[in-house]
Amino acid sequence: MGYFEGKTVIVTGGGKATLKDGSAGSIGYGIDVAFAKEGASLVITGRNPAKLDAAKEELERIYGIRVLPVVADVAVGQDNEAVVQHVVDEAIRVFGRIDALVNNAQASASGVTLADHTMDQFNLAIYSGLYAAFLYMQKCYPHLKETKGSVVNFASGAGLFGNYGQCAYAAAKEGIRGLTRVAATEWGPDGINVNIVAPLAWTAALEGFKDAYPEAYEANVHMPPMGHYGDVEQEIGRVVVQLCGPDFKYMTGETLTLEGGLGQRP
Repeated sequence: MGYFEGKTVIVTGGGKATLKDGSAGSIGYGIDVAFAKEGASLVITGRNPAKLDAAKEELERIYGIRVLPVVADVAVGQDNEAVVQHVVDEAIRVFGRIDALVNNAQASASGVTLADHTMDQFNLAIYSGLYAAFLYMQKCYPHLKETKGSVVNFASGAGLFGNYGQCAYAAAKEGIRGLTRVAATEWGPDGINVNIVAPLAWTAALEGFKDAYPEAYEANVHMPPMGHYGDVEQEIGRVVVQLCGPDFKYMTGETLTLEGGLGQRP
């Protein structure tokens, strides 16, 4: 019996993406699998219904859990509060509780320099990342307070180290780090811990980044001292599960770099 048996986890950006070789290629899906192995019921969101349906089919078939896919995208020009509230309402309607929130979703025009960035490109990163994290945290808060739950948000070395061609992405991710630290302070008395993961894993998005922006890829992406890129389930997803479990409940407001040694900082 897994620790998350009978518990519910929301994973944004939780659809299944694949690499060119056909293997799993998204951090969100790696997180899904890690929680599924612990028996969690999952609410997964994303923009692409096919990726959500593929995740649901495989997770339910292999791990015997329940998965609720909800198409949702935080973007310019719509009622984003209603979009996020619908996800939370569906989670409560189907499962009756929320024990953990993982804000993994993020889109951006990585590879475009600051001088060349358009407002539409900047908004893409800020809305899909920072605004989404804010709204999901705010709407989930009453339910996390009831369960004394956990939040894991995603940052990046792009913000920590000022990566070339990633201004909007870095801005969104550093905004999420600030938001996380404030939540850790405000929600600690409620028994909610809130932490940040900054990962490096070989994903379909990184594969596409290499093809689309080779100059930015060469400037930013290096082989870690560990000698390999992170495995989306074993080396990223499992850490997220641990941060939402009892052993790390006293840790809150912290940033963990999972970059195989590249994320060292003072």
